[in-house]
Amino acid sequence: MKAKKTIKQIIRHLVLAALALFWLIPIIWLFVTALGAEKGINTNHFFPEKWSLDNFAQLFFRPDTVANFPAWFKNSFIIGCACCVISSVFVLMVAYAFSCMRFKGRKAMMNFSIIIGMFPGVLSMLAIYFVMKLLGLNDSLIGLIVVYSAGSGLGYLICKGFFDTIPVSLREAAKIEGASELTTFVKIVIPLSKPMIVYTVINSFMAPWMDFVMARIMINSKEPANWTVSIGLYNILQRTLIGDYFAVFCAGGLIVAVPLSILFVIMQKFYVEGITGGAVKG
Repeated sequence: MKAKKTIKQIIRHLVLAALALFWLIPIIWLFVTALGAEKGINTNHFFPEKWSLDNFAQLFFRPDTVANFPAWFKNSFIIGCACCVISSVFVLMVAYAFSCMRFKGRKAMMNFSIIIGMFPGVLSMLAIYFVMKLLGLNDSLIGLIVVYSAGSGLGYLICKGFFDTIPVSLREAAKIEGASELTTFVKIVIPLSKPMIVYTVINSFMAPWMDFVMARIMINSKEPANWTVSIGLYNILQRTLIGDYFAVFCAGGLIVAVPLSILFVIMQKFYVEGITGGAVKG
């Protein structure tokens, strides 16, 4: 029996290792291509014949009219940070209202927001673009921040589920002491919700940082300095440019993952904090 169990575990781990390797091959190829000396697509061999950091140096220290990566990175970072703050506040406030407060029309609003969330976002993109154009906010970073943040409150559902697990007695005790809803939210609920806040912050940053479709619709400028990272890297893949900039594109793709990795590393320590078990002492 032990031998059969051991064999099954070995087979299971071999399958998982093969799947992991299969999943990692594109990422490894992206990495080695970015570190190669060749500028175009090389399909003759997997690993480059010569290694170089020139592609990364070109991104940051030798930007040109085609690959103005510092400007793209700055624009995307501004949008990501602004949306991260605004969207996180919206999501947490809406989730608290639906979870901890009781008011007329609460269930109807929740059902309506869930139904609205079922429709693909692509359906509203053109309408959003024309509305923003009428307001003069198209082709601008502020317009993108408004678009990404305005509807973020509809993503409250997971956060609300977490708030539902916080003992009601804590909020009731705070109200007995004379605390307002804002005080209860800020001093009672938020400190106990650090894992959910981390989840909300990371998602709020990832959405605008990784988005391409909405940014491409909103930003129509011909000036590369006004583009985001996704638009700029996509432009490099044009047929006339890919032969000279594909390795630069791979290097930019790797750098795009750096802010997300840093954000996760910094905030993951809060996952183990804020646990509500045992918060109410008998």
